[in-house]
Amino acid sequence: MGETTSKLFVVSGPSGAGKGTLVARVRAELPDLGLTVSATTRSPRAGEVDGTSYYFLTPDEFQRRVDAGEFIEWAHVHGNCYGTLKSEVERNLSAGSSLILEIDVQGALQVRERMPEAVLIFIKPPSLEVLAERLRGRGTETEDSLALRLANAERELALIDRYDEVVVNDDLDEAVDALIGIIKNHERS
Repeated sequence: MGETTSKLFVVSGPSGAGKGTLVARVRAELPDLGLTVSATTRSPRAGEVDGTSYYFLTPDEFQRRVDAGEFIEWAHVHGNCYGTLKSEVERNLSAGSSLILEIDVQGALQVRERMPEAVLIFIKPPSLEVLAERLRGRGTETEDSLALRLANAERELALIDRYDEVVVNDDLDEAVDALIGIIKNHERS
């Protein structure tokens, strides 16, 4: 078997595109793939655990860490802050394991600036209509927040050419296979 190199894979795309489900399935198939825990100022949802789901920080603590340069990327998204701590990325890569970051589009483009060697993968919904159905199906959106997320999705889809790879998440099994193939190809290159 050929040599593989540990790489930083950044998976992003519109809210509701299925990033979390896809990444969870890929990690089940590739258990050596590292995963960073993001920091956020939003409140935990049911079942989320601090330090496992996210690092839940107060807005003041989040800003202190931004000012100290501790984030590889961070953004204001839907009224809250989200970010990836540099220490989380370094911990994984220094252990020799490839790493998968599941973040929003703004964050992915920040990573591209700070780590040009990162592989950016865009998860694309089959259509905006399907995206709207998925977001409604969550039961967590008001009509206003749904409209905001769909407007953001249109802006994010316009940035797709800034990515190295695109996976259309129409059939989940096919999307999982495509994402695993992309990861394995880049680790070999």
